Amino acid sequence: MSTYFHPKKYAPEDFASLAPSAAALPVVIVGAGPVGMGVAMGLAQRGIAVTILEAADQVSFGSRAICVSRHSLEVAERLGFGAELDDIVLPWVGGRSYYRDQEVLQFRMASAEHDARGPMVNVSQSEFEQIMTDKLLAHPLVNFHWSSSIAGISGGDDEVTLTVDTAFGTRERELRAAWVVAADGGRSKMRELSGIRLQGNSYEGNYVIADIHWESELPAERLVWFDAPSNPGSTIIMHRQPRDIWRIDYQLDASDDPEAETQEDRIRDRITRHLEWLESDIPWTLEWFGFYRAHALALEDFTHGRVLFAGDAAHLVPIFGVRGLNSGMEDAETLVWQLAAVINGAADTGILDAYSKERRSAWQQNVDNAGKSTLIMSPGSHGYRTTRDAVLELATKRSEFAHLINPRQSSATHARLSPLTWPTAAGTEGVLPGDPLEDRVVQVSADGSKTSLNSLRGTGFGLLAFGLSAELVSELDTQAEILAQALAPETVRVITAGTNDSTIRDAEGNLASALGARVGEIFVIRPDGLTLCRISDPTQLNDVAKHLTAGTAPTHFDTAQSATTAVIDDEGHREHVWLALSNALDQADPSDREAMLVRLALILGSQATSTSFDAALKDAALKDAAPKSATR
Repeated sequence: MSTYFHPKKYAPEDFASLAPSAAALPVVIVGAGPVGMGVAMGLAQRGIAVTILEAADQVSFGSRAICVSRHSLEVAERLGFGAELDDIVLPWVGGRSYYRDQEVLQFRMASAEHDARGPMVNVSQSEFEQIMTDKLLAHPLVNFHWSSSIAGISGGDDEVTLTVDTAFGTRERELRAAWVVAADGGRSKMRELSGIRLQGNSYEGNYVIADIHWESELPAERLVWFDAPSNPGSTIIMHRQPRDIWRIDYQLDASDDPEAETQEDRIRDRITRHLEWLESDIPWTLEWFGFYRAHALALEDFTHGRVLFAGDAAHLVPIFGVRGLNSGMEDAETLVWQLAAVINGAADTGILDAYSKERRSAWQQNVDNAGKSTLIMSPGSHGYRTTRDAVLELATKRSEFAHLINPRQSSATHARLSPLTWPTAAGTEGVLPGDPLEDRVVQVSADGSKTSLNSLRGTGFGLLAFGLSAELVSELDTQAEILAQALAPETVRVITAGTNDSTIRDAEGNLASALGARVGEIFVIRPDGLTLCRISDPTQLNDVAKHLTAGTAPTHFDTAQSATTAVIDDEGHREHVWLALSNALDQADPSDREAMLVRLALILGSQATSTSFDAALKDAALKDAAPKSATR
């Protein structure tokens, strides 16, 4: 019996146009996906009334995004639906990749005893959205309008007018809002009506995605086959979901007709061949299927007057590395506290420029990583196809090349270059301003119980102080109250460590060491979990309030640096070689490619010892590569 999730349907409720004499609605959110609902949750949490317009009569159907990162689970906890999400998800920590039937990579995402959560869980986007919807429908400050689509938009200095089509006849309704959040997805009507377009690149390669009910005992891990024996020339990805639902993605060949290959009989045939190759005779049912291409596109600016774009309406990222939903949840939480600060009079509208700059920078970070994964999963040129296949072949013999196949799973992005982020003194180590402060398990000094930094900080600002004297702690408490008044209704909580009477125990200095904290230092943590600044004097919180109000940061801080310079290690060097060689092959005249590679080998070979060159030549030939058995 299938356990596939089918969302509830909601009857439309008619509503009247807003009278010209009535005050504009505080916030209208267009789109009830994870991002739009995340913004609604955060604003309602801060006492701001929200109206949601959704063109459909239910949440999305189908798995769509399924991998939810550790950071997104933190966001879910802060927005108030973390416990409900925890009840239905399936955790996983790594995966395996195969070249044909040979295992070439086994990876594990970073996980440690002090982590408050595992690195990743699987759950369908449909169920994720349903939990959020149930929460919002019960909230007195949230008003849902299902089956309501945007037909027009006009803006002024102080408000935006939205024309809305409903399920009740042809008469359009008009709503006015002080702020509009456009979170209506990759085919955004708000974007179209605003006359703006996404810019960037679309990758070659088409993928079919399908959800099946299959009671297999295979583990919950990311499984990938390159040039799968069941479907030669194709890349196949498998992910286990809760309740025996499996997500299967497979790549179509460039010569395949997408329309023909997305017919149900062809999808069933492909899946059947792969499951039979896995030697499975367990019955399965096809529950849902879709089709996608990889894109790396974004708006130049996420803020357009009083219309603020978020999630797929603002940017698209390649799906490899599972960054779509996860980056969207970051958008939501960052936008929430900054927009709330403007609405509540705690900050100028300039702080929304920071939202745009931060989240576009985050998109670039995601694209930089997801783009590399896409070039492995779906290489779109001769050069990248050649090097990808060479990497896979080499990985069967030289394991040091396997990291190039790693999917580079989603992790929290930084805001080091944000207009809000304070510079740091040269030589500062550890967590820098702009970096996410990971949630860690900590022990409460008062009773020895365990909790986490995230739980202690709550949904607002956190002041994490190390080794402060009793006098300085008293001063910090005083300054924290002043800061809370300036940023109301955001909360400001003080967490101390490093002394006998601290909030949390850190007797051995493990937390301080992990963060790079010095005695007497205070980390100011933003509501979205990013580090705003590191200060050494509680009275500097006056400057924190002043700069947040203006949407700025100090222009200097002694001798300052914005970010550390990354050290290129062996893996970074191999990645550079792969990218540079791929580009060189693409730029070379097709008739000269082989000769170019010979010239390159002669130059590099002359710089190696005879022994190392002979060993490299032997492995490059791969004549004696013994196949490894793949676990099936």
